[in-house]
Amino acid sequence: MSTPSVPLPQAVSGRLLPMRRRWPVLSWVALLAAALVAAPLLSVASNVFSGGTGGTWAHLASTVLPDYIASTLWLCLGVGAGVAALGVGSAWLVTRHEFAGRATFEWLLVLPLAMPAYVIAYAYTDLLQFVGPVQSWLRATFGWTRADYWFPDVRSLGGAVLMFTLVLYPYVYMLARTAFIERAGGMIEVGRSLGLSPWRAFLRLSLPMARPAIAGGVALALMETLADYGTVSYFAVQTFTTGIYRAWFSLGDRVAAAQLAMLLLAFVVAVLALERVSRGARRYHDTTLRQRGAQRLPLAGAKAALAQLACLAPLVAGFLLPGGVLLHMAITEGDAQFGERFFTLARNSMLVAGLTALLAVALALLIGYAARVHPGAATRWAHRVVGLGYALPGSVIAVGVLIPVTQLDHLLAGLLFDLTGQRPGLLLTGSIAALVYACLVRYLTAAVQAVDEGLGRITPSMDHAARSLGLSAVQTLRRVHVPMLRGSALTAALLVFIDVMKELPATLVMRPFNFDTLATQTYTLASDERLAEASTSALAIVVVGLLPMVLLCRSIARGRSGQAG
Repeated sequence: MSTPSVPLPQAVSGRLLPMRRRWPVLSWVALLAAALVAAPLLSVASNVFSGGTGGTWAHLASTVLPDYIASTLWLCLGVGAGVAALGVGSAWLVTRHEFAGRATFEWLLVLPLAMPAYVIAYAYTDLLQFVGPVQSWLRATFGWTRADYWFPDVRSLGGAVLMFTLVLYPYVYMLARTAFIERAGGMIEVGRSLGLSPWRAFLRLSLPMARPAIAGGVALALMETLADYGTVSYFAVQTFTTGIYRAWFSLGDRVAAAQLAMLLLAFVVAVLALERVSRGARRYHDTTLRQRGAQRLPLAGAKAALAQLACLAPLVAGFLLPGGVLLHMAITEGDAQFGERFFTLARNSMLVAGLTALLAVALALLIGYAARVHPGAATRWAHRVVGLGYALPGSVIAVGVLIPVTQLDHLLAGLLFDLTGQRPGLLLTGSIAALVYACLVRYLTAAVQAVDEGLGRITPSMDHAARSLGLSAVQTLRRVHVPMLRGSALTAALLVFIDVMKELPATLVMRPFNFDTLATQTYTLASDERLAEASTSALAIVVVGLLPMVLLCRSIARGRSGQAG
């Protein structure tokens, strides 16, 4: 009776070596994606120590660097306090009280998130500047001249804090609202039965239990603030983002730009670390096992009116008023180049956003599925590194991408010239390839999170059944999981698409020559004080940004049924 031959481990120098196993393709894809995300950061870090002129950095350090640090710190402190106050206050009102219009305000309060900060900055500048309608009305009504009154300058550090607060508070609102609904509704009722007033119950029970969610929302808002370029540049606020752009384009020093980028990244890491350290060893678990929240407190009369006014104020200031200003300017004046030029800009924006969204969803599916079927240190590490992209400001990513890609461009051009005798020009930085890569690094995190959430709803027994029928891991992904993940994939693509449409810093740095988008057109026209012409492109960005907000509002409206906050 013959026995089947079994391959034996090879013997080398009297030792048995283990058999080699092929590493799964999906794991290689996950590691490659992680390497692509980490490459810009490594590029920035390596260029910090590459030498350079040195004189530029010394000049920056002795002149504007202290202003960069001070302005960035004050900006973070102001925005952090502002979004916490607006977000927590509005979430507490709509979840803990009952008044006329509460259900409508519950989903309307997220709409300011569709308004990019630089767009709302342009709208308020047109509204509040000396020749704007507000000051013109004051002078006409009271017969004042310029020297007769004082009016706050919106184009200032305080104005920038206000702009960011108005459009970023929904981050805190959404997370705090969910925390107020889901966490310890029974504890609130117990506290009330022990004699705590609604205000004391909020301070001693609701607020501490929602603390992690609030801190997470504030951290998201601060990362968006640190990543912004359009608002701070237009308001002439000296931050690290404006410094990076000036060092790269005005001074032509990539090393100084990389050094400023690393300092900006240090601010981002500090924000994330502060949020993590603030939790300490504390945990916030609901042990009541109750699925409904505490009973809402009915409001009537003056109290109901005040609650309605408190909910209406951020909605009007953050969305309705600037949106109305943009719409009025677009209708009455608008862009003189509206027509072929506008549709070219829209096509460019949608091309970059569409390509980035498709690549992001494809990579997210592969990365998420690799972590599912091949759990291990390598895939876990890759998953975490990919998540760092969103924490990197667009200006940092742009510097990190442009330096190695430019070097690679010159290398490829030299090789092709040696082979063909013709100069092909810049293949990567001369096209949208580098721009798509930078946007992919920045927003891949959003796609991964959406796909992970969808994969988490698919029971592992589906994988076991598919594998028992002879399907490979890749076949299981293609034939089983992809059809079941259509909703999550669509959500991921939509989120990435909208984010890329609004992206300004990376687009300004990475766009090819004579390639403009709606975002760059809006910034260019507004920088030239052509606010009315910028309104058309700005309004288009806001309309596109409303799409995910509508989906989110529908989700909130469905989720509030039967829940009390």
